[in-house]
Formats: sequence, C-alpha cells, structure tokens
Amino acid sequence: MIYCVDDDNTIREIEVYTLKQTGFEAKGFADGEALFEELKTEKPDLIVLDIMLPGKDGMDILQEIRSNPETEKIPVIMATAKGTEIDKIQGLDKGADDYLVKPFGTMEMVSRIKAVLRRCKREENTPDTLKIGGIVLKDNEHKVTVNGERISLTFKEYELLKTFMLNQGIVFTRDKLLSLVWGVEHAVESRTVDMHIKTLRQKLGEEGKRIETVIGVGYRMEAKE
Repeated sequence: MIYCVDDDNTIREIEVYTLKQTGFEAKGFADGEALFEELKTEKPDLIVLDIMLPGKDGMDILQEIRSNPETEKIPVIMATAKGTEIDKIQGLDKGADDYLVKPFGTMEMVSRIKAVLRRCKREENTPDTLKIGGIVLKDNEHKVTVNGERISLTFKEYELLKTFMLNQGIVFTRDKLLSLVWGVEHAVESRTVDMHIKTLRQKLGEEGKRIETVIGVGYRMEAKE
C-alpha cells in the first residue's frame, strides 16, 4: 500500500490512479491530519509526501513519522515544488528516503518508489547488532554507543555509520555514499557527505579515527586497533 499526501486534489488523484494502474494499492490524503488518522489503523509500505501542505507542512510530518517507533521505518519520498538544494538536504537529513521535484512525471514517481522499496527490502537483512572496536550499533533499537556511552546521531549520520560498519575496509566514493545513504545520485553536492563525515567523526570521539579518508577516492572504515 502506498499513501500519497498532497492538498492538490488533481495531483493526488493522478498519483493514486497511476499507482493503481501499475499494480500498487494506493490511498490519497489531503493533509497530515488525515494521514495520521489512517496510520492508526494501517501502516503503508511507503509514503509520497508533499512539503507544502496546509497546517503541518511535510517537514514537520516527516519528523513526526520518524519520531514514532510505530512509523519510524516507513519509507518516505518527499515531493517539493521548490527544488532548491536546501530543501533536498533538509528533507534527506530528517529521514526522507528520496525526493521528487515538481512537476515530475508519474512514471518517474513509480520508478523511484520501486527503487526505494528494493533498497528497504535489502536493509531488512541487516544484522540487529554491529560492533567495531568500542562502537556498537543496535539497529533494532536505532541506538549507537561508544565505549558504553550512548551518542546522539542524526538520521543520515546513523545511516552512514551503519553503511561503513556493514562494509568495513571497503572504500566508498562520495557519489556512492550519496546513492546508498541519501538514495540519490549527484542530487546534492559531495560536500554534504564531507560535512556529515566530519560531524560523525566528532561524535564518535577517538573511535572516529576508524573512518579514514582515502585521498582522491573517498572514505572507508577500518576495524583494526
């Protein structure tokens, strides 16, 4: 089931119609209030969420979805008419899995939905607990500790760390990290990756040194002592 949240009746109806024609079950909602009421009884496989909405905007709705243990793992694709880099970065940092810039083609929407669902299915096979040195990541609790002390990470910092811990020793280019963690390719500037790596290292303290810069290539995480 796919939920489409957009206050424009025409856009919402086209999205729902297209999804149904391509084999998905779909429902449309005009605002966050209607969405959250439905979430009480049925959880979708994915939500397509417009940013510009009456009442709570899409960013606030996304934050509420991610802060609720019952809905935090539902994939969300943001739809924005602005298309500015700051909107993309804010949405992705707050936990969006991908984004669409209006006006977008309906088949592009379907393609992105399928891609996000495939990626999320792969992530279901992630081990519940990962450990490298003093870093322990418990994915079922969405919790990270360093030498026994819990640290607070943003959604994307967490996903970066998990990607490194699942693939220790493997070098990732910035573009590859954008694709794996942000779910997009060449959509935001590579310095976004550098900024997140910098803050992640700082939060990990001495253990942050395990994330190595490979000059001219990208980054990797080593388990060596």
